[in-house]
Amino acid sequence: MKKTLIATALLCATSAYAQDETKPFTMDGEFGLIVTTGNTETTSVKGRLAAHQELESWSNDFVAEALYKKDEVALDNGEEDSQTTAQKYFLSGQGNYKLENPDHRLFVFGSYEDDRFSSYDYQSTLAVGWSQKLWGDKTSKFEYSIGPGYSYAKTEEGESVSGMIVRAALDYQWKISDSATFKQLLSTEVGSDNTKSKSETSLSAQINGSLAMKLSLTLDHNTDVADGTENLDTQTAVTLVYTFL
Repeated sequence: MKKTLIATALLCATSAYAQDETKPFTMDGEFGLIVTTGNTETTSVKGRLAAHQELESWSNDFVAEALYKKDEVALDNGEEDSQTTAQKYFLSGQGNYKLENPDHRLFVFGSYEDDRFSSYDYQSTLAVGWSQKLWGDKTSKFEYSIGPGYSYAKTEEGESVSGMIVRAALDYQWKISDSATFKQLLSTEVGSDNTKSKSETSLSAQINGSLAMKLSLTLDHNTDVADGTENLDTQTAVTLVYTFL
């Protein structure tokens, strides 16, 4: 009887440990749509795919985002015309190579952004350096990365802007409860010509096992922009997030 109890306890402990193990691959899809008609006609679409891969020697993250907005715009002759007022695409990937202490890592990061209504036709970044997970448990996680890199961009006028940068990023996640999660992402790329920074603050609430609702505030800032263009772009969104894996 005693041996049976011990075996049962070991089996339960093993099962609990397996549930707490990090999944080798996860992917979330995010989608938001707003359509208004009548006195005001607008269409806004936001989509996002985020994937995380956890291997023995590597921890990798991939993100793809798209934003599109169409509004009725008043023309000089008093008439109105439907025009695209926002169109943005963003891709990024970061690979973290784990050292002897798996919380200490070397990273390589790459990104590409195409924002039709910014001062740049596109902006791209490649960076390498040091990444570290300061802590990570069932409740919260905090990571940072910092290192040198190179940026290349093309302005609306067709001028190429490139140079060395220093990239730094912070990733904080807090599981408030079984159904609510807070996330704060910060990144900055400091260069001699332009400093590009981004902040995303979000709060998500689980609807069921795979579906969640997310409220987010995203800030994009460039220090060097063309005349008549704002340095700071803000985006507030309410979206549905579906966990595929």
